[in-house]
Amino acid sequence: MHLAIPVDDLTAARHFYGGVLGLPEGRSTDHWVDWNFEGHQLVTHLVPSVPQPAGTSLVERHTVPVPHFGLLLDEVRFHQFAERLRTARVRFDIEPHRRFPGERGEQWTMFFRDPADNAIEIKSFSDETMVFAA
Repeated sequence: MHLAIPVDDLTAARHFYGGVLGLPEGRSTDHWVDWNFEGHQLVTHLVPSVPQPAGTSLVERHTVPVPHFGLLLDEVRFHQFAERLRTARVRFDIEPHRRFPGERGEQWTMFFRDPADNAIEIKSFSDETMVFAA
């Protein structure tokens, strides 16, 4: 996966993605930075004004920010990531929790935002074969 997202402050992006999330920094210029997002290329591009989020969608009693991006991790890595965010006092839009317990598609999920208000979801499926199951 390659994803490019807008940010309005590269210093804040470096602090968040490099310092808080602990992502290794790749190539960069004065207007973009590449990040290794668990083996995927995430690029933060400096833009004069960051677009506002489009809205929300209701999923299992939770208001999910739209648009959002994120990763699928194994359960151990999911909880490590959640603990790193808690330690850094990142505010969650949706706290780490188990969604659809005991059902097809059971998963851990959490939502939070970067300093430019980009919404990020991290999740972990109990059964990875359910990621794309109908």
